[in-house]
Amino acid sequence: MPIDDLWYLTKRGSDKKRLPSKRHGRGKRWRVRYADAAGEPRERLFERKVDAEAFDLECRSGVAAEVKAKRETDRLTFAEYAQRWQDSRQAGWSVETRRRVPQNLRKRLLPTFGERAIRSINLTDVMAWLGSLLDEGSAKSSIGLYFGVLKTILNAAVIDKVLPENPCDGVKLAQLLRGVSRAPKWVPTEDQVLKLTEVVPRRFRAAIWLGAGEGLRFGEVLGMEDGSRCFDSAREELHVVQQLRHSVDHFGGFYLTPPKSGSAGTIDLDAVVAEELAAHIKEVGPVEFELPDITGGKPQTRPAALLFTTSTGKLITDRYWSELWETWRSAAGWPKEGTFHSLRHFFATTLMSNGVEPQEVQKALRHASLRITLETYVHWMPKRDRRRGLVGQILRPSKDGQTVDRVGQDHP
Repeated sequence: MPIDDLWYLTKRGSDKKRLPSKRHGRGKRWRVRYADAAGEPRERLFERKVDAEAFDLECRSGVAAEVKAKRETDRLTFAEYAQRWQDSRQAGWSVETRRRVPQNLRKRLLPTFGERAIRSINLTDVMAWLGSLLDEGSAKSSIGLYFGVLKTILNAAVIDKVLPENPCDGVKLAQLLRGVSRAPKWVPTEDQVLKLTEVVPRRFRAAIWLGAGEGLRFGEVLGMEDGSRCFDSAREELHVVQQLRHSVDHFGGFYLTPPKSGSAGTIDLDAVVAEELAAHIKEVGPVEFELPDITGGKPQTRPAALLFTTSTGKLITDRYWSELWETWRSAAGWPKEGTFHSLRHFFATTLMSNGVEPQEVQKALRHASLRITLETYVHWMPKRDRRRGLVGQILRPSKDGQTVDRVGQDHP
């Protein structure tokens, strides 16, 4: 923030004295140049040098009102701005977004960027963070979600003039993820799945069968309730129409919400799974709860007779399940990579390796597109033998010296 003497030039004459400027003797003599709260260049004029020096000192120390807001912005952390951003926007979010975004922030963004001054985050930092997610084995879809939240927050910071530009704009995420395979890192064998069913208590055994025999996700299993809404044994149909969610910030804890976007649907009910469900209902029984249900869009509270609860008849939280799962996984001899979602992988790879058409596997998994199914499970497609030399035999001239032209007519 230099102080300029507007009455004299920096150039000196032959007598070594500074030469007077065209403004000499007119107007205020001393000029202080500084950056305002928005980072824009500004200047202020003073008659006395002592006043100019005092203002310059206030600007450089951040005391001056003209620059104070900028100093606050310079010190603003990513966590502080992210909280402001969330508070100002969540009123228009869906329930699922209000649950997902804070969770993504807490688990994936704040540990890396939370304490950083938001203005200090650059492209290299973002790339290093994405690299760490890839090293951890995070799924492509998950990385896309995390990156989307980060980019949206930093876009807002640019609009608010907190940032001059968004470092995420320089990231080519599709190229970065192109070499990342969707293929699961570990899939249990048939024996390993059966071993798991042996060590899991009767109370939760049907849940394992719904994962391995129907490909249901964990939340979809917890959302299964007794009655035709979720399954119809006579028609051999399983209706995946809801999942159970838990969030301390919404509806007092537990609520029913639609399955993962676009994955609701009716699938075949396997006979063995139907037997396990019937046995579960008879021996364990459902427990009825009054739960908020937002599967229809508008929240409503209704009774839901859920199939899977704790030993004391309470709803299951992720933490409660994780503790149980760790014990069962160890008893079954599964590796640490073995999760409940591994049962869904077993279901899909079993179908694929036994010659079920990929389109049918997609339907059973309720994937949004066939591309997702193929990218994830193409390695399990059985290799079919094809006739060798087929093209050459078609193009080879016939024994009588005639060839077939492009429209199928014989040449004489």
